[in-house]
Amino acid sequence: MPATTEPLRIAVLADSDTRWKWGALTARRLAPTGAEIRLDGFLLRGRATPTARQLRETGARADSLREVTAVEFVRAMGEERCDVLVLALVGGGVQAMLHGLRQVWGSGPRPVVVTGYVGVVYEKLADGLLLRHGADLVLANSAHDAERFRDVYEGVGADASAVTEVALPFLDGAPYTGPHEPFTVVFAAQPSVPDSRKDRAYLLDRLIGHARRHPGREVLLKLRSKPGEHTTHIEELPYQKLVRGRDAPANFRLVYGHMGEVLDRTDLLVTVSSTAALEALHRRIPTAVLTDLGVREALGNHHFIGSGCLTSWDRIDAGELPEADPAWVARQGVASEDSYDAARERIAALLDRPGGLPPLDPYYTAETAPGYLPGILARHHLGPDGVPLPGAPAADQAPGPVRQIVRRAARGAYRHGVQRVAPVIRRMGEL
Repeated sequence: MPATTEPLRIAVLADSDTRWKWGALTARRLAPTGAEIRLDGFLLRGRATPTARQLRETGARADSLREVTAVEFVRAMGEERCDVLVLALVGGGVQAMLHGLRQVWGSGPRPVVVTGYVGVVYEKLADGLLLRHGADLVLANSAHDAERFRDVYEGVGADASAVTEVALPFLDGAPYTGPHEPFTVVFAAQPSVPDSRKDRAYLLDRLIGHARRHPGREVLLKLRSKPGEHTTHIEELPYQKLVRGRDAPANFRLVYGHMGEVLDRTDLLVTVSSTAALEALHRRIPTAVLTDLGVREALGNHHFIGSGCLTSWDRIDAGELPEADPAWVARQGVASEDSYDAARERIAALLDRPGGLPPLDPYYTAETAPGYLPGILARHHLGPDGVPLPGAPAADQAPGPVRQIVRRAARGAYRHGVQRVAPVIRRMGEL
């Protein structure tokens, strides 16, 4: 381990608000108990770069925080020292960083590289895992996930030793002790599930209908982002837009803010498949995972088969409060109080490794995936060898005021296209 007189230096690179929250909280959990740490945050510039408001709502703080491109980050890591690096990115972003950093670090000293998933892994299991292969630790949020991750790696002949079981870092908060006054029902919305206007309108109407049937309850629609903001997934049909013109009762309202603070007053958490369900289950809050739109892989609610939480709006309207199966909850890592010991021990062993750490060794290379890897790297302005492509901005070239204005305008135009133009074009195509 680094000398005890110096703080453990941890860097986190994230590409959205939810991944920043996961990365920053994970970084603090990975540090030895009582250790002093310095946390330096980097936000990957892109469509989902979080706003200041979104960052505040995550509740995750850093000693420094700056926005960078992929190339700027790679160059910064070649110049700045850290002990642990947490890559809180989509799979393609992780893969690009692994190759870019491999090129910059070579066989010289480097930090321990950690990556993982923000929540439930219900789609693109093999694709996402293999894009993350090459990190020193690939965090699995439960025994169930750890087993699946190792099976994938071993099945393609890749080293599976990086897979390390932990728990989601934001599983905390006071346990549920009983009904509040008033009894509060919270629907945790998701940006991309479901994705059709019809299905989203259905869920909204049922939520408003529940509020109307139960005037003594407070019914909250918990939203992840405000109009114009993006999170991990693109939201083409925000509920704020769908709710306009609907006659909602006084006990129904929209809320934002930190999910943990909302859960502090929740008596029933309702969702399709949000990670908020795991947070609620950890606190023993009654949790309903909706079957109204089917139990389907595309919705992610199939993950909750066997949980005891699957139910419908009809049953909720009738007063049902689902009871989670304890064995299922335990296997999903939801009941764990602190399962980071194995990860901490592995990091300590790697930092103390005689001769330092070997070069990063991702499964995907120019030999194993010549038709796939170059495209992933090019999206982050890196060549097939991980070297920045010609024209990539230098890390010391801060954007001027004009460039900043153009960048903000471009983001606004992109978000306008996603939320307004794209749905219109899609409807025209269905005529």
